[in-house]
Amino acid sequence: MSPRSLLSLVLLPLAAPVAAQVPEMQRPAASAQADGVVHTLRQIPEACARLEGVFTGEAGNPYRYSAVRTSEQCQARARFVDFDKARPSEAKGWKLNDVIRVPRATCPSQQAVVRVWRLPVQQAPKLDGQGQARIYLEEARQQAAAGAMPKVPLYAAKLTLEGKACR
Repeated sequence: MSPRSLLSLVLLPLAAPVAAQVPEMQRPAASAQADGVVHTLRQIPEACARLEGVFTGEAGNPYRYSAVRTSEQCQARARFVDFDKARPSEAKGWKLNDVIRVPRATCPSQQAVVRVWRLPVQQAPKLDGQGQARIYLEEARQQAAAGAMPKVPLYAAKLTLEGKACR
């Protein structure tokens, strides 16, 4: 093997582009949505939340999404937090959980893309003698008063618009 080809083999991995982040969940693009129609992007049952979106038809703000509580009776085992405050990244332990693509029915070249990030909890809940994770009211009050509440998984999402806007 010549020194030149050996050098190219060594430099090839350095020149390769950085791989795009692969989400934990793989899904095809959603069906195209019309302007003004509210649609569910994703359910996050452990956070008692549903992500809803809508194409607004406005040039300045063509798509809007929000996290909606699913039920008042739901007991959350995770929290949905503001993306800009959390600033998730793999370096901080966050994982790209899902990428949701929603094409616009009136403008197929434009799509809303919502990236959902998840911060898993490293500790497992304590199990009792029956193998159940139980929360006792008085213990929970004492933990809250001491500021030692157990950590729960966190979720955050970021919206971007991709493609060309139609006139």
